[in-house]
Amino acid sequence: MVAMFQEDNGTSSVASSPLQVFSTMSLNRPTLLASSSPFHCLKDLKPEERGLYLIHLLLTCANHVASGSLQNANAALEQLSHLAAPDGDTMQRIAAYFTEALANRILKSWPGLYKALNATQIRTNNVSEEIHVRRLFFEMFPILKVSYLLTNRAILEAMEGEKMVHVVDLDASEPAQWLALIQAFNSRPEGPPHLRITGVHHQKEVLEQMAHRLIEEAEKLDIPFQFNPVVCRLDCLNVEQLRVKTGEALAVSSVLQLHTFLASDDDLMRKNCALRFQNNPSGVDLQRVLMMSHGSAAEAHENDMSNNGYSPSGDSASSLPLPSSGRTDGFLNAIWGLSPKVMVVTEQDSDHNGSTLMERLLESLYTYAALFDCLETKVPRTSQDRIKVEKMLFGEEIKNIIACEGFERRERHEKLEKWSQRIDLAGFGNVPLSYYAMLQARRLLQGCGFDGYRIKEESGCAVICWQDRPLYSVSAWRCRK
Repeated sequence: MVAMFQEDNGTSSVASSPLQVFSTMSLNRPTLLASSSPFHCLKDLKPEERGLYLIHLLLTCANHVASGSLQNANAALEQLSHLAAPDGDTMQRIAAYFTEALANRILKSWPGLYKALNATQIRTNNVSEEIHVRRLFFEMFPILKVSYLLTNRAILEAMEGEKMVHVVDLDASEPAQWLALIQAFNSRPEGPPHLRITGVHHQKEVLEQMAHRLIEEAEKLDIPFQFNPVVCRLDCLNVEQLRVKTGEALAVSSVLQLHTFLASDDDLMRKNCALRFQNNPSGVDLQRVLMMSHGSAAEAHENDMSNNGYSPSGDSASSLPLPSSGRTDGFLNAIWGLSPKVMVVTEQDSDHNGSTLMERLLESLYTYAALFDCLETKVPRTSQDRIKVEKMLFGEEIKNIIACEGFERRERHEKLEKWSQRIDLAGFGNVPLSYYAMLQARRLLQGCGFDGYRIKEESGCAVICWQDRPLYSVSAWRCRK
């Protein structure tokens, strides 16, 4: 039997989707779960029935993968391949990417086979395509627009009266945010400050394009401006490269970046546990030590979860004690050492960093169902731009969450509650987002024409939701004395 999962309030996070029905029903339906169902019968299922069956198959397959029953997993994948489609309805599209991710995970269990299959693959580093997909995400979803608006508003309020302002962008990939900030500073009653923006990105071409746009705008408005490019991966950044000067009022913006440090923390923790075990003559089972050090007490309950149900909420991994995070804490401490007047953090508000495959699949299935449903309400199914965003952005994230482990698993999205704990422990205090900022953000959402979006306030932070499903959070922080 596969796991049943439902929302705490019994309502779906995705309107009018199979998940709505699925969240309130038992999975003891042998007519749909029979692995011997003839493929020609599957084609005759109604969209809602097909969506439910796809969810059943994904959970069944994941259970077989987690238990090492690869022959049964292969049978489920074969059925999934007949129903899933990257150009179909919402559930068909989601299932296509989760199916690919599960198959990829199976292949990774045979490193020789996986490497051989990928040995001749041409690895391209198409910067222009990466920029294009990011731009499509910006245009199709209001999420980054809201994030940028709230971030800029927090910076403007923190920098009131300052004559020299330095903004550090930890993911300098979208000039629209800083074009709006330059224009806002130009409208200040006391006049614009001397503005310096430091952009961090691993692609030189991305920084060059941003520099050109921002310098052009600053010259047009006659604002004193400098752009400092730092070509570097964030996990390799030395804060001295930011060149913070005495007398500058510093602001830091992090958009969907901090979670990538958690992979380094996990890798470091595993190495430390392995080292301790080498020096431990007691013969304790290494795998058990590694699992428990990773906060994976939930691993022991995976069979119970499969039999008794699972609820994708804050009651699972997010309620566990926060583990010590070396690289994440180190980076936040280094930023604290620069004494920023404000730091604004945008992160996915999801629990995709569970220790078990089933935890991550269940949580991510709900999140990406909501994101795909957003597109279903706004963008035609035949749109090539929609397919690009789903495949190159969401599809790659799903693959990383489901198929990868250890340092390779970088998409470790966590809930606002955990990020608040980490940032607080690093010496920052929360700065509640202003009423005016939240009002502007809600007006922006209304102007986008997406009826399903809303913003809720949570401990002075903003949580961007689709229907009742939290998707992203925005929070502002300042150094405590």
